[in-house]
Amino acid sequence: MSKVVLNKKVPDFEAQATGGKTLRLSDLRGKHVILYFYPKDSTPGCTREGQDFRDHYAKVRRRGGIVLGVSRDSLKSHEKFKEKQQFPFDLIADTDEHLCQLFDVIKMKNMYGKQVRGIERSTFLIDSEGVLRREWRGVKVAGHVEEVLEALKALNG
Repeated sequence: MSKVVLNKKVPDFEAQATGGKTLRLSDLRGKHVILYFYPKDSTPGCTREGQDFRDHYAKVRRRGGIVLGVSRDSLKSHEKFKEKQQFPFDLIADTDEHLCQLFDVIKMKNMYGKQVRGIERSTFLIDSEGVLRREWRGVKVAGHVEEVLEALKALNG
């Protein structure tokens, strides 16, 4: 499977999301897609990041964008997380790691002194034509959403 490349079209994909939806990237043409990968539902950093996207969602929409969160958690876990945090956007359950592999976000990480495979917090900005315009890897939550908003604003000229 080919990996995503900056300034190239992202291969079309299909994924299961909250609300019983099957999302296809090709169905989102005309909108800028902010795809953010996070390690785990309901953990402190992931909750904060989701809340930041939630709190700035109106600005994202005004700039022609949508937000989609992605982790390896189940749809059931995502539904609870989304409802509890009142996220106005969908979460994708990448249980087979298809998107994680496409976007190359699975990394070896240290957790309590042990090496574990996990998602490196990353965000990708795909323009309205399906082209990858920006990527952020190894994201620190504080201030990240504001950076993404600035990049989204720049896409709109």
